[in-house]
Amino acid sequence: MNTRASVLVAGLATATLALSACGGGSGTDDTSNANGQKGGGFNAALAGVVNPSDKKGGTLKLVAHDDPDSFDPARAYYASVLNFSTGFYARTLLTNEAKPGKDGLNLVPDLAAEMPKIEDGGKKYTFKLKDGVKFEDGSPITSKDIKYGIERVFAQDVLSGGPTYLIDVLDQGQSYPGPYKDTDANKLGLKSVQTPDDKTIVFTLKEPLADFAYLLVMPGAGPVPAAKDTGDKYGAKPVSSGPYKFQSYDEGKKAVLVRNENWDPKTDSVRKALPDQIDLTIGASVEEIDSQLISGEADADLAQTGVQQGAQAKVLLNPDVKKYADAPVTGFIRYFSISTKVEPFDDIHCRKAVQYATDKTTMQTARGGADAGGDIATNMLPPTLAGHDDYDPYNTKSGKPQIDKAKEELKLCGKPDGFETVIATRNAGKEPKTAEALQQALAAVGIKARLDPTDASLYFRSTIGAPSNTHAKGYGLMMAGWGADFPTESGFLKVLVDGRLILPSGNNNYAELNNSEVNSLIDQAKGETDSKKSAELWTKINHIVMDEAVMVPFTYDKALNVRSSRLTNVFVTQYYGMYNFSSLGVMS
Repeated sequence: MNTRASVLVAGLATATLALSACGGGSGTDDTSNANGQKGGGFNAALAGVVNPSDKKGGTLKLVAHDDPDSFDPARAYYASVLNFSTGFYARTLLTNEAKPGKDGLNLVPDLAAEMPKIEDGGKKYTFKLKDGVKFEDGSPITSKDIKYGIERVFAQDVLSGGPTYLIDVLDQGQSYPGPYKDTDANKLGLKSVQTPDDKTIVFTLKEPLADFAYLLVMPGAGPVPAAKDTGDKYGAKPVSSGPYKFQSYDEGKKAVLVRNENWDPKTDSVRKALPDQIDLTIGASVEEIDSQLISGEADADLAQTGVQQGAQAKVLLNPDVKKYADAPVTGFIRYFSISTKVEPFDDIHCRKAVQYATDKTTMQTARGGADAGGDIATNMLPPTLAGHDDYDPYNTKSGKPQIDKAKEELKLCGKPDGFETVIATRNAGKEPKTAEALQQALAAVGIKARLDPTDASLYFRSTIGAPSNTHAKGYGLMMAGWGADFPTESGFLKVLVDGRLILPSGNNNYAELNNSEVNSLIDQAKGETDSKKSAELWTKINHIVMDEAVMVPFTYDKALNVRSSRLTNVFVTQYYGMYNFSSLGVMS
């Protein structure tokens, strides 16, 4: 399944960390979105740079409740860890531009000297590497190091947990086992990636893939020196290609990064590398983290999933704290799926009855309201993507239920007095109360929904991710949340609605939607290199999905994060829906 999405969803439920450090700041509550603003104010970092500065020095202090999933670039999948790793120690051929707002979605060369040369109808990508790029030991980064790093992703028996898109795209029937079982003398046997010289790397795709460049932004597509690869232990001290290297990592306690003296800023137009040191403290309770955020004892949280519900009022109702807070749209959608295989939801009118009966306002409130929970959602593409529009086939923008329309649909599906069903939900965080709000709304039209809470660690993989289990348990409605691994319409919606991706376990198409028109349009969009035309295709797909009434989106997710008053160059990158770590500095 989409681990990054499920982890982030779970992270919001289990809580995370966050801090804000003490120090200066302007004290102003200016909420202007203009670039170059001083001090800022509530939501100032959403479209502008707060406290711009080029001053180097000091220690950036981050905190986390749990260990990152992995510092190994092949295994990292938490969105915050992707932001952390590519921002500080793991460079890739391409990366996202370090700018606020939509500009942050643009891809720019990183280790590559320029954007790729694309040939053969979009099936051949050729990159040339920059001069002067080096690992932390001073050895040059070559095309073979990048190929080897990519090959490590294939070693899922050793390095499981990270994104596997590159396997799907590059294996092409070779059944490549990864470098640890590679029979090639140089352990570079993946045929679809070639390195004709140390400065050139060529990718040959089986068919055009418009999103291929985004796969090369993930740290698993970055360089790893084969001689320094320690297999499943590599995450304890990965070799840096960025401006910082690991001085130490004490699992469950602390990671310390210091400057990499062999990083050349002339080769890097993205990373500011302002702090002298980065301290990541791990293991504080979520309550303690929120307390540190509000009182000002560190700079920012790593996970960027927002303060806990109990701390939200302390942030939003205190102007002195609120002016150092931001609530960005994260790119996640909170929604629930309606099974097409569990009666009576095999009838579209029963599904539409739920669409009209849902009280999105009470569900939004359960998640923290408009500032801390998110805006009312009307369709299944988030506003961070170009294909999003205001499509609202069930007139739900107000968030209020439409009882009369729900009862009309119940009559049309032969259930005028309602029916019984089961709501699957996780048993932690905000989700139980959100599910209870749904349960109460459905009861108003005669739909008696029993809640079946499940441990979060099993929920997505085997509880609602196994169709046989959803059928056996009678899960008509399944609470969920989703965010894209990369910010394109395909990266977000495909796995949720492609009928050919319904899996026996780890399934993400919880509704089991298999619409031939949707599948055909997905195939058209897959190779469409014109971003505008691609967005239009995904808009159409989104409309069909909503017309099928198989998903009920209720909020476009927001995360209420607090930033330190001493942080400089603070802005939210739309690529990750969180602060752009690589730009941050601190006032000493």
